[in-house]
Amino acid sequence: MRLLLIRHGETPENARGEISSEYPGPGLTEMGERQAAAIPQALEEEPISAIYASTLLRTSITATPLATRRGLPIQVVEGAQEIYAGVWEHRSDEEAFRGYLEPIVAWWHDRSVRIEGGEDGHGFFARFDGAVERIVSQHSDDETVALFSHGAAIRVWSAGTAENLDEESSSGLRLDNTGMVVMEGSPSAGWRMTRWSGQPIGGAFLADGHPDPGGEGDIAD
Repeated sequence: MRLLLIRHGETPENARGEISSEYPGPGLTEMGERQAAAIPQALEEEPISAIYASTLLRTSITATPLATRRGLPIQVVEGAQEIYAGVWEHRSDEEAFRGYLEPIVAWWHDRSVRIEGGEDGHGFFARFDGAVERIVSQHSDDETVALFSHGAAIRVWSAGTAENLDEESSSGLRLDNTGMVVMEGSPSAGWRMTRWSGQPIGGAFLADGHPDPGGEGDIAD
């Protein structure tokens, strides 16, 4: 299977540089809407047979232009939401970024490390793996499906799951709003990363240029 993991468009929290993981979460900014509107043309050549989104509002909104163009429903899947920020939610200061990111980086070596008030690596990988497994179970090996998710969640799951990525090779990879990671394989056979588009897939002119914990290259897992 080819799994297209697409980050949602820019949100007001992204624009302010705030950490945001709570349900249902924000919608999109005007820039985020433009980023989402560019996705159908960017993926015009992809034979997408199904579209999935996390439980957070911003992913379904981002998926809507593609779903409308393809005439496909958006299927919401539990487990593909952002890594829970705990006590660091809605903060944009350096202490919060460290408090959120340092445990995630530590998951390379110890998945029992927990974000304060949030989740540990075992919990995150169990739920995201579960979401992917439920998606895969609904499709044949030769299908391509799109899953709209979140910056930190996509980077961490892809880097920690792909057989051809490790801590060193993934540490500098960023994922801007509407960036995309393509994974090929299956839960049973394993996954390989075959494309990492760090900038918006609709074009670099849609890059917002602001820092945020889900897009910067300092998350190593």
